[in-house]
Amino acid sequence: MKKIKFTKETLSVAMVLILSAILNFVNLSIEGYANEYYAAGVKSMTLSLNNFFFVAFDPAGFVTIDKPPLGFWMQAISAKIFGFSGWSILLPEALAGVISVGLIYYLVKRSFGHIAGLISALCLAVTPVFVAASRNNTVDNLLVVTLLLACTAFFKAAEKGKVKLLILSLALVGIGFNIKMLQAYMIGPAIYLTYLLSTAVPTKKRIKHLVLTTVVLIAVSFSWAVVVDLVPASSRPYVGSSTNNSEIELIVGHNGLERLGLSSSSSTPGGGGQRPTGEGAPTNNTSSNTTGDNKQSVSSSQTTGNTQNSNSQASSQMGNPPSGEGGFGGSSQLQGSFGGQTTAGFTRLFSKNMLSDQIVWFLPLALIGFIAAAIKEKLNFKLDNKKKLSILFWIVWLLPEFIYFSFTTGLFHPYYLTMLAPPIAALTGIGITTMWEMYKEGGWKSWLLPAALLINGAVQALEVSYFYSSSNAAKFVMIALIILCFVSSIILALVKLLNDKAEKMNTLKKILVSAAFIGLLIAPTVGSAATWFTKLNGTIPAAGLELLSSSGSGMGGMSMGTANNKDSKLIKFLETNASSAKYQLVVSSANSAGQYILNSDISVMALGGFSGSDKILTLDQFKEMVKKGEVRYVMTGGQGGGQSDDIMTWVKANGKLVDSSEYTDTTSQNAQLDNDNNQNNNSNGSNDAQTNNNDNNSTDSQNTHNGGFGGRDSSGQLYDLQGAIK
Repeated sequence: MKKIKFTKETLSVAMVLILSAILNFVNLSIEGYANEYYAAGVKSMTLSLNNFFFVAFDPAGFVTIDKPPLGFWMQAISAKIFGFSGWSILLPEALAGVISVGLIYYLVKRSFGHIAGLISALCLAVTPVFVAASRNNTVDNLLVVTLLLACTAFFKAAEKGKVKLLILSLALVGIGFNIKMLQAYMIGPAIYLTYLLSTAVPTKKRIKHLVLTTVVLIAVSFSWAVVVDLVPASSRPYVGSSTNNSEIELIVGHNGLERLGLSSSSSTPGGGGQRPTGEGAPTNNTSSNTTGDNKQSVSSSQTTGNTQNSNSQASSQMGNPPSGEGGFGGSSQLQGSFGGQTTAGFTRLFSKNMLSDQIVWFLPLALIGFIAAAIKEKLNFKLDNKKKLSILFWIVWLLPEFIYFSFTTGLFHPYYLTMLAPPIAALTGIGITTMWEMYKEGGWKSWLLPAALLINGAVQALEVSYFYSSSNAAKFVMIALIILCFVSSIILALVKLLNDKAEKMNTLKKILVSAAFIGLLIAPTVGSAATWFTKLNGTIPAAGLELLSSSGSGMGGMSMGTANNKDSKLIKFLETNASSAKYQLVVSSANSAGQYILNSDISVMALGGFSGSDKILTLDQFKEMVKKGEVRYVMTGGQGGGQSDDIMTWVKANGKLVDSSEYTDTTSQNAQLDNDNNQNNNSNGSNDAQTNNNDNNSTDSQNTHNGGFGGRDSSGQLYDLQGAIK
């Protein structure tokens, strides 16, 4: 076995990996179960192989979660090894983040050297959205690490024309598809174009290789979905969030067209009713969002103030924390609660909204760095060396995603931006080292380095200014940025004017460049480290300086890690009176069921799937289940639609209403509602518009417990269906 030599290079890489581990792991338990919809599904998956394979949401395998299996298989395996807990299900993501940092170092180093790789690894490690995704169970960084593994095989395939390595690379992308479906294909343009322009083998052979590997990609990508669809519907759970109980339809519909804003229904597949707090929450600017009888529309043409008002209402309706909690919409008044609600355009990722704080920090350096590297390497349509291959690959990964996230009004959340973090980090490392070489060479190209540092510093200063009035930390960050980045960059330019090539000047130049880069690392690192002290929003995780704003340090997202008194009493009631039923409790949606799955061992049916509007059971089918004694108690209220509403109407007409005193601690319930309303009033008090206060208070009091993960519907009633059908 080859011994590891503790050289300066080895130690520097180890320090970056340790930094990444610290950012990802310190106080990780603060996140609880993070995204509790997925956490409930993982718990159910640990209970049986059937649930595990089909990624069932509930213990009895009634309906699945709305994503493919691989990422959640990793979480379930971790939970089986270490015991089910919030920490055990977050472990795979946190590890994936650290491994990704190591991979980006390796990928950049092999073409541009140790320093470039080290800079890239540092940038990736401290990017806020990357850290937020590493501390959450939405599996996005499991996808990132899989795609970076695909890159390790791809670069060797493109350099040598090895079809076996290309097959391996595309197979890994197919595995990524089974983590996050079509999101994995965002790397596709980079792979196909770079390989097509490589020169290791003749053009015809390259085309044949790509055709062959595309077949492999499709086969691996759709293997699990096809198997699921071939299993008789009676022998597996219903495919959640699909319109026809099909994984293929789920891929094309909810996880496909909706992400592009092309779906005819941007709320819930299969019915009316808005997606609540889970990942499927709607973000289409132009759609009408509905929760029960409450409706609102969010238009991309609205002013920032109006968008904030609508977004605050949407956040409350979906069971999310009010403005200022969980890392978005705090006292800094960032625009938007979801990606599609921010103003579309090339400036979207730079504007005062909840996206820019996540990813913008090194973006200017990456773009200018690409230009510098392309000039130096004389990039053209003939990729005849490692550097050209690498430059083209990273920019073709970056640009299509940048355009997509800048302009789409489809369904996307801020943590999706973690897909941009690797190419930005890679091009930043490549760019700084390339511009340093140009700086030493002299000529007009030598001005690129100080100019790029100043431009990136200006963009960071703009971003920090968004938080200047709401965060003392932002003031210190701004001072450090000015001293380290701006002053160093200006002196660097002045040194170039002197044209002094003395050895002492070379040492000074290195110090100045290093100081400027350290200055650029401070803001994103502080924003990422804020996750140590602030619980992120479980369903919309976001790190960044917003977490340090004066009202942005609240608990992000509703927690159901510990059952409250009223739910504990209900759980005991069900365990005592419905122990023989296949489904001890029926609720309208997974959004209402998750708390009971996580906090107890009772079997819960989410009647309408994730949002309550999936067409899973007809009224006649439900009646048959009642007749067989498979269903006993039903909790009305919550979010639903279509057939679920029909069933709930029948339940109210035919079931026996259970006295609330048997399953609810009314004193505790009223105190909890008063506390929620007080918190919402305090948060809304920071808004400038009085209409925000009025709208949010009325909406919050009605919907904070309306099927949200924080508690069941406060207006819901429990019905006993025993004897409902004579």
